[in-house]
Amino acid sequence: TYPHIGNTGCTGQDDEAGKAWAAGLIVRDVPRRPSNWRSQVTLPEWLQARDIRAIAGIDTRKLTRLLRERGAQSAALLAASRHDETLDVDAAIEAARKFPGLTGMDLAKVVSTTAAYRWNEGQLDLDRNAFVSATPKFKVVAYDFGAKRNILRMLAERGCDVHVVPAQTPASEVLALRPDGVFLSNGPGDPAACDYAIAATREFVAAKVPLYGICLGHQLLGLAIGARTMKMPHGHHGANHPVQDLDSGRVMITSQNHGFCIDEASLPVNARVTHRSLFDGTNQGIELTDAPAFSFQGHPEAAPGPHDVAPLFDKFIAMMERDRGPGTGDRGIVT
Repeated sequence: TYPHIGNTGCTGQDDEAGKAWAAGLIVRDVPRRPSNWRSQVTLPEWLQARDIRAIAGIDTRKLTRLLRERGAQSAALLAASRHDETLDVDAAIEAARKFPGLTGMDLAKVVSTTAAYRWNEGQLDLDRNAFVSATPKFKVVAYDFGAKRNILRMLAERGCDVHVVPAQTPASEVLALRPDGVFLSNGPGDPAACDYAIAATREFVAAKVPLYGICLGHQLLGLAIGARTMKMPHGHHGANHPVQDLDSGRVMITSQNHGFCIDEASLPVNARVTHRSLFDGTNQGIELTDAPAFSFQGHPEAAPGPHDVAPLFDKFIAMMERDRGPGTGDRGIVT
């Protein structure tokens, strides 16, 4: 709902996925001329190239207040492809009213990659205008439930040879790769509907493979150990959410984008709460006491956004180093 969306233009280097999955965009104003040296196309051009409907001239602050008071709403955006085309407004309203909502909807397998691939590209060096890479030290299997590229970059720049696999990949196939660690990515939809991912996560915990989850991955870890998740009235969305690290007491500003959360009261005794939202007190992080596994609800890799919790990636690296012990790893060497 920030009033100036698109004022820096768009560049392919900032795309967080190979495809944009948003069905529509609502903004207050459309900048007439983008202003940034990296800009390649305007926001309208970027949207048109991806066939995404958008609407401007909306009081987005008023819309935010409505969502905050009444919860998530169903809506439809219509746009004519020709000036003489007649739009069926009644049909659109009826379709919006029949939208069942996200509860019970498994969208992770919809947005996931269809084939496994490797990722070794690190962060963007603006001085050289190129992505850098680091010497790989750890083999990490990353489940793609809708993974953002900057997550993969932050793993790669810390020395991870990242093997990205589809959402429905069985745990047996991943364990056969003898990874040093497993990463559970962010993603859309209801985590409880991803029964295949919950089952796989449960196997990784049992095998005591170092495991790190973000967003949907955080919720999947909770479900795998017997906790429940619940639909939030309006979710957390934005780049200014204060979260407290309960171990240090430190307050960090985080980027958030989720509509479900872990029911903290349902967590088993082998899970300790590590982070909590200072907006509504909902759970933001857990760590297991009997297995090398932890997760965070927000987005430590936010691109763009704050990186206050980026050290969680370093925690994952340290966890893999401890698990491997001195010398070469027990689980597998990068190949």
